[in-house]
Amino acid sequence: MQVGYVGLLKAINNFDPAVGGSLAAYAQPCISGEIKRHFRDKRWHVHVERSVQERVLQVRQATRQLTQQLGRQPADAELMAHLGITDAELREARRADMVFQPVSLDAPVAGQPEAGRLADVLGDEDPLMEQAVDMESVAAHWGELPRREQKILLMRFYGDMTQAEIGRSLGISQMHVSRLLAHALGYLRDRIMADPEAESTGMAA
Repeated sequence: MQVGYVGLLKAINNFDPAVGGSLAAYAQPCISGEIKRHFRDKRWHVHVERSVQERVLQVRQATRQLTQQLGRQPADAELMAHLGITDAELREARRADMVFQPVSLDAPVAGQPEAGRLADVLGDEDPLMEQAVDMESVAAHWGELPRREQKILLMRFYGDMTQAEIGRSLGISQMHVSRLLAHALGYLRDRIMADPEAESTGMAA
């Protein structure tokens, strides 16, 4: 009703009695157009570009027309040829059509009340994925370290050995182990942070 009132006010402001004698006849399409624009622009739960919204309507209309003509659901190629659009544009329109009436994450799968929720079957963030990316970044520069520093890092972070234990195993002082460890970590950190692809991981060696 509010949108209709807006259309009526616009009709009153724009009405010229010298052109037409009936305000009601002039106001009717103005009000109807305002309401149609409201539903076109405001009913989408996710923002969709105007051109894509229009393509969604075109695909719907073409689907109905071709189904009636062919006696079956039209294939994608037939829809694309009828509308003169590409496969990417058709897929984009179908994705946009899905967000017009999104499904609740609490909705039962396959519409069965006793079935699990839709949220239960959706993927979740894998905490090991970021670790895998970080390790890949380290591996890219691992071979640049001296063999002894590689061994110290493995003993420290995979063998869970203390610096004193590493020193006794390698026959060097704990202070020397500390310096080599700091050098290796600093080198890897600098190389990884200097790599544009690795900066997005936010990883510090």
